[in-house]
Amino acid sequence: HKLSDYRGKPVIINFWATWCPPCRKEMPSMERAWQKIKDKGVAILAVDVGEDEDTIFTFFADIDANYPILLDESGEIINQWPVKGLPTTFVLSPQGKIIYRATGGREWDDDALLNKVLSLK
Repeated sequence: HKLSDYRGKPVIINFWATWCPPCRKEMPSMERAWQKIKDKGVAILAVDVGEDEDTIFTFFADIDANYPILLDESGEIINQWPVKGLPTTFVLSPQGKIIYRATGGREWDDDALLNKVLSLK
């Protein structure tokens, strides 16, 4: 995946890990958000940091995620972003500019929050 593939639409990028309790708590709200916006020209990408495919597969046995889950096993990708802790989520404008950064868990399916993202279109 390249960010340039998503130019022209808002993108929500969530950095997380299975060992992170706030990350685990917010994942179901990310799925509910995806169900609300998937047909509205907004992308959601979740980037797992430092874990392997088997760990992720086991985690998602109990939780639905129908948006792309990307792996950053080496930590190379997270080091390119201003991440202060996990979870950290960025909202990018259709031009690829960081508009919003949330450190810590959020309820991503909250309509007020999603409306802000949708207004970027």
